Amino acid sequence: MSNWIKICALDDILPLGSRVVDLEEGPVAIFRTADDEVFALADSCPHKQGPISQGIVHGKSVTCPLHSWVIGFEDGEAGAPDVGCAKTFAVQIKGGEVYLEASLAPLKLVTAND
Repeated sequence: MSNWIKICALDDILPLGSRVVDLEEGPVAIFRTADDEVFALADSCPHKQGPISQGIVHGKSVTCPLHSWVIGFEDGEAGAPDVGCAKTFAVQIKGGEVYLEASLAPLKLVTAND
């Protein structure tokens, strides 16, 4: 059964920044765009499993810091000509707080990459 877990205040993630939450299934990167939208992806690039939370956020995508793959926030898909997909997670903002939909509570909040 899934539930919504409060992660942090939106203001705790700088625009174009990220935050990592450790879930039992692995780390999840939560990103904030310049337009204050939030998205969540497994913190593992589909190419060489690099930490995409440390990448550069632009528009509704992040560029992996290892080999410059561009991963879309909405579907987790790598941009052409690259092929691969990062797992996406539902995330929302309610009352200025960021919530992540997950089947289990997070183990811990790992880092802020602002």
